Amino acid sequence: MRKLPVILLVAAVLIASATAATRSGKADISRGLDIFSAVYKNLQTGYVDTIDADKSINTAIAAMLNEIDPYTEYIPEKDQADFRSISSGEYGGIGSYITERAGKVMVSEPREGAPAHRAGLRPGDVFFIIDSDTVTSLHSDEVSKRLKGQAGTTVKVTVKRPYAEDSILTFDIVREKIEIDPVPYYGVVKGNIGYIELTTFNEKSYAKVRDALLDLKKNPAVKSIVLDLRNNGGGLLESAVQITGLFVPKGTEVVRTRGRGLLNERIYKTTQKPVDTEIPLAVLVNGASASAAEIVTGALQDLDRAVIVGDRSFGKGLVQSTRQLPYNGLMKLTIAKYYIPSGRCIQAIDYSHRNPDGSVARIPDSLTTVWHTAAGREVRDGGGITPDVKVEYPEGNRLVYNIVSDGWSFDFATRYASRNKTVPAPEDFVVTDTIYNEFKAFIDPGKFKYDRACELVLDQLEKSAKVEGYLDDKVQAQIDTLRATLQHDLNHDLDLNREIIAPYLANDIIQRYYSTRGATIEGLKHDRDLDSAAVILQTPGRLASILAAPSRK
Repeated sequence: MRKLPVILLVAAVLIASATAATRSGKADISRGLDIFSAVYKNLQTGYVDTIDADKSINTAIAAMLNEIDPYTEYIPEKDQADFRSISSGEYGGIGSYITERAGKVMVSEPREGAPAHRAGLRPGDVFFIIDSDTVTSLHSDEVSKRLKGQAGTTVKVTVKRPYAEDSILTFDIVREKIEIDPVPYYGVVKGNIGYIELTTFNEKSYAKVRDALLDLKKNPAVKSIVLDLRNNGGGLLESAVQITGLFVPKGTEVVRTRGRGLLNERIYKTTQKPVDTEIPLAVLVNGASASAAEIVTGALQDLDRAVIVGDRSFGKGLVQSTRQLPYNGLMKLTIAKYYIPSGRCIQAIDYSHRNPDGSVARIPDSLTTVWHTAAGREVRDGGGITPDVKVEYPEGNRLVYNIVSDGWSFDFATRYASRNKTVPAPEDFVVTDTIYNEFKAFIDPGKFKYDRACELVLDQLEKSAKVEGYLDDKVQAQIDTLRATLQHDLNHDLDLNREIIAPYLANDIIQRYYSTRGATIEGLKHDRDLDSAAVILQTPGRLASILAAPSRK
């Protein structure tokens, strides 16, 4: 057993954690390490059963770091491949997104042009055997590890294909270096708007966004730009500064980070010549826009350079740095908070102040502070980036949720693609009555998990009335009448919610034929955030009025 190495590793992490978080005295740190070492040695020498050294130490480290914040973590050598691929934007593999549902790991989408796509894997293919090993009992992360490997090596993959006569298929796929494209789609939408979707901030993001922006500007029809940062969880801070620099003058301060102590402040300014500092600009965000995405969004808002549209962003204002540890370990450590040009920090949760039960909560709006943009507009700290124009969406629908989460639309699209060789282009595709009726017939009412909220409420009402002595014949009759009246009719509910369901169905179908690019084009046809941005950008004077300095009375 590697007892000594892992103990030394814990010591290194404990010292770093204790020093950073609490400035504990050397005596306190030494005492804590002695106690931990003694507890661990007694477990190893005296516990009745064998203890896995690596597993127990990793559990201890994870528990300790979990008390600090969700972003400070220890990454052992065996788990670093995924971590490094996120920042580098590349990995060795077959180039396929996979998902797990009902105990089955399947292809959700082979990346267009990647080895998996060229070999013939399709959405819905269920992994059966990989390199002679049955993988039906493995989870998606384990299957993913088996599919990845050194570029140039071959992996033999056997899948079960639904809705096909020859359902068991085997592919020999040569792995390649797969590049994660941070800009999966850009193009002209709404007639004269250049749209750029950015999904992550990695080493390739700046060049990809710059090239997309330059290409769009060559089109004389393009009069404005929409930068879509929805569901962008962030990434490299330097990439965020570079991308902001595409739209603001060289030398503009984008963000500053402040660690522990007055000397640990760093200011990040743009260093490259911008592409365009005048073109009307809108940024789309939602609750999954975080970290580097919020730096770009917040900086452009604070500098009055763009109108922000959508929903409030996540609220991650913490900066992480990696530290090398003994025995090839890696530690991702929160070292600072970041502050955008107005001076505000948008961190939504103060992890240093926890509730008695250890939980944390977002900072209430009432406790946030007002800051001001360059033009004097009011903005607030402490809770993500609040958009200049908030877009309202319909309240969540459980029927639609179950159709999507349980894979009904996904599986129907898989069957549809097996029966139809072609469909119209994404711009022209519509879910016709024929397609929708096929989908309704595809759903098995006996297997459909329907959340019958009304029936649950009535059951509780009946139980409470009985307990409290109100359940006489008259009350029972009224409850029975309500229960009969409120019985769900799945066919009726599917018709009632067709307008909401159809876009999900169209997206899944189009993805089978035109991959991610086609699905994005399809999705933008029903995009409320984009529609709101278009109204602002295409209405004369509207953008200027939103970004203007507040009037003085």
